[in-house]
Parts: sequence; C-alpha cells; structure tokens
Amino acid sequence: MSLGSAMLIAALTGFIALSCELLWYRVVSFLTGSAPWAFGILLGAYLAGVAAASAVTQRLCERPSRVRGGAALVAGFVIVADAAAYLTVPALAACAVAGAWLLSLGLAGAAAGLLGAVLPLVVHFAVPPDRLAGARVSYVYLADIVGSALGSAVTGYLLLDLWPLRTVATARAAVGVAGAGGLLTSATEGRGARLAGAVAAAALVSAAIAGAPALYDGIWERLQLKREYDGRRFAEVVENRHGVITVSDDGVVWGNGAYDGAFSVDPVRGHNGIIRAYAVAGLHPAPRRVLVVGIGSGSWTQVLAQLPGVEHITVIEINPGYLSLIARHREVRSVLTNPRVEIVIDDGRRWLTRHPDARFDVVVANTSIHWRANTTNLLSQEYVALVKAHLAPGGVYYFNTTFYGPARETALAALARGLEVGSMLAASDEPITFDVDRVRRLLQEVRFEDLPGAVVDARREADRRLLESLPLRVRPVRAREGVDTPLVTDDNMLPEWHGRGSFDVANPVIPGAH
Repeated sequence: MSLGSAMLIAALTGFIALSCELLWYRVVSFLTGSAPWAFGILLGAYLAGVAAASAVTQRLCERPSRVRGGAALVAGFVIVADAAAYLTVPALAACAVAGAWLLSLGLAGAAAGLLGAVLPLVVHFAVPPDRLAGARVSYVYLADIVGSALGSAVTGYLLLDLWPLRTVATARAAVGVAGAGGLLTSATEGRGARLAGAVAAAALVSAAIAGAPALYDGIWERLQLKREYDGRRFAEVVENRHGVITVSDDGVVWGNGAYDGAFSVDPVRGHNGIIRAYAVAGLHPAPRRVLVVGIGSGSWTQVLAQLPGVEHITVIEINPGYLSLIARHREVRSVLTNPRVEIVIDDGRRWLTRHPDARFDVVVANTSIHWRANTTNLLSQEYVALVKAHLAPGGVYYFNTTFYGPARETALAALARGLEVGSMLAASDEPITFDVDRVRRLLQEVRFEDLPGAVVDARREADRRLLESLPLRVRPVRAREGVDTPLVTDDNMLPEWHGRGSFDVANPVIPGAH
C-alpha cells in the first residue's frame, strides 16, 4: 500500500468515524430526552470498541497479508465497519421498542472498533521501518485528523441541516463503501478482479439505498415512543443541525425527544398549561417591553403579544425549525407577522451578553425540564444575574422551575421577592402582587387572528369554572433563610447531575410534560 493510499484511507475512516459519532449521539440524545449522561454512555461504548479492536489489530499486524500491502484486509475492515455503522441507528430504534436499547450500543462499539483499527493497519502496511518512519506516520495521522474534522463540520453543520437522518446515514454509508471499493480495486491485479471489486462495491451501495426506507421507517416515532410504539406516525417532523422537533396529531410539540409545549392558546380546552402565560397580566400592570427566551410552539408568545400595553416583544430562539412549524398552525401563525414581535435566531444567553443595554419589564422563559443537558445555562446564578441586569425597574423574571427547588432558590437569592404560579416562578427586586381581575379581563376580551370569538366566554360552563377558579395556584415565596439548599452554578451543573433524571437500562428516561 502506498503512502498516498494510506493517507486517503485514514482521512476517509476519520470522516466516517466522526460522522457516525454525530449521528449516533443525535439518536441516543433524542431517545433519552437529552439526558446529560447520553453522550457519556455512547462515548464509553465507542472507546470500548476501539480498545477491543486494538488487541485484534496487534495480532493481524503480525501476520503477512496475501494482497499487495494488506489493502484487501484494510478494505474489508472499512466495509464491515461501514455496514455495522449503517445498521446501528435502526438497531437502536428496534431495541428501544423492545425496551433494551443499550444492547444496540454493542453494534456501535463494534463499528467504532473496526474503524479505529484501520489507522494502525494502514500505518503497518504503508510505512516501512526506516529512518523516515516517524515522519510518514505523522502524515497518515494528520490525514486522519483532517478527515475527522471534515466529518464533524460537513456532517454536523451542513448535511444534518440539509437532509433528514436517513439520507445522511445512507450517503455516509455510500461514501465508505465507495472508498473501500476504490482501495481494493486499485490494489488488485487483473482487469476481471478489479471489475468484480467495483461491481461488489456498487451492489453494496445499492443495497444501502434500497434498504433505507424499510430500515429507517418510523425511526423518530420508535425512538420517542419506545415500548408504546404501535405504528403511529407524527404529524410533523423537522430535522436540522440544531436537533429534531416532532409534533403529534393533537398538536403536542417535542424538542429532541422531550415535551416542548403544544399549539394551543385556549386556557380551557388546551393541554399545555397556557393559563400560565395569561397570568403575566396579573404580575405586571402594563409591560411595555417583553423578552421571551425560547419560542417553542409560539403559543406563549402569541398570548403575551395580546397583553395590554405591550409595545415590543423580543423572542430569542436557537432553533429556526420551530418557525416553520408555527407557520403551519393557525392558532399561532400570526405571531410571525405581528409588527410588535421581533424573532431573533440566537442563543439566549449569548444575546443577553451582547446586548447589555437592553431592558425589559418582563422576561419570560418556559424553561424545559430541569435535568436535561445544558439546562444549567438557563438556571444558574450566573444566568439569573444576567437576566437581572436586563430588568427595568420593577421588572419581573418569570420562568419555569419544573418544580425543582434549587432552581427556585437560585433565582430568589438574586431577586428576593417572588410568586409561584403553578410550576412558574415570578421573581423581582420589588414586591409582586397578583391582580386576578386583570387576568379575568384579558381572558374575556382577547381576540386572536384566525380564531373566532373570545378565548373565554363566561356563558360556557367550562369557561365560567375557569374564571371562578382563578387566581390559580399563586403563592408568595421568598428565599429560605437558614435552609441549606444548594444553588445552581455554571460550575456545579446541579440540575443535570443531581436532578430527577435517572438512568434505567430497560426503560431510560421518558420526559414528562411541564
């Protein structure tokens, strides 16, 4: 095997390996509802496979190859690894439905090990043991690093933003087989043998393409529903480099496998707790400027845009996929064209840092379940301090604690006055009173474009019961003095590592509604 061929194969396997890791992590993270341990357990399986393969590789390198420079052996490793990698995602989905998805990580480890074995093999066959051995090994290793970097960038940043998972996985498999077939063909003598190698590679690529519809059919439904999967299909699925958003037939939205709200502004018949958004009217008499961190289904922003006195709402959303979904649902689609609503695609924390002079009367965040990966970024002392710096005098920070005590205590340590509204906490530097009459008036007076009549009509029995039940579960709260409650910081990542999320082999975390 020539040095040039070794470098090309090293780059190819590096590209495949990192592309596979990204695809597998997307699937495992989705399956577990973005549990913080998802990456760790996948990486453990990945490295275990590489470690096991290293022992096998040592023995293979002690045996002479029958084909020029061992090209056939290397090509065989790439093809088998490529096939195992291609089947890993369908295996994950099948095992999730069966209630034992961890078993499929063995296939991921095997694929990673086979790919990891390629680098020492090509070095063994392509680099002679002379004074230039060190330099030549470094060239092969550099090629592997370049391929790995391209795999991360091209697959993670570009392909996953353009194509669905099935297409990306199939294209990646085709690239791997084609590269292995090219190596085998170039290293094989005889026109007939080369033609046979090319035909075999083409057949494998064709098989991957032909088998994709069946293997990846209902992939997201199986991964999300797991044992409850009964053949049903999601009404909508949006895939991009930021993640996967699914929508059920009844309008419930799931982001990366966890509950994310629903398309509904109806506080009586809706099933997303939207009354908590209407409750903002009782927390502030006339909020002129409002900041919303995370648009989700758009339902909360749609309600907030109807508050008396609102002049401008800034919405920060990191995933533009939600906007395409909002445009399809009449309950919320007008929020996209509302002149008082400005939607910015960015990370909420980064946007706040870059706009130090922005001030808001109300900052709203219907924060996701506290134990999911990266929630520390929206619950920590550092983040609360950032929000506090952007509150106007008398401003209110209104966010979802998902009933997690440390999240509440962390906010109250910085903003000492608070009211709990169900799972939401309204915190401020100044005393907060809840005006239930303002909420009742808003409910009976508000009108939405594309929806007939008032949201709440007191002539309907269910609507009247809602009005009479107000003010919800509203109670004043303050920081608990003398109680040793740990606070969330960027360093301790308390909600992710000590929250209620648990690891269960048979039935991993299935996030609930909040």
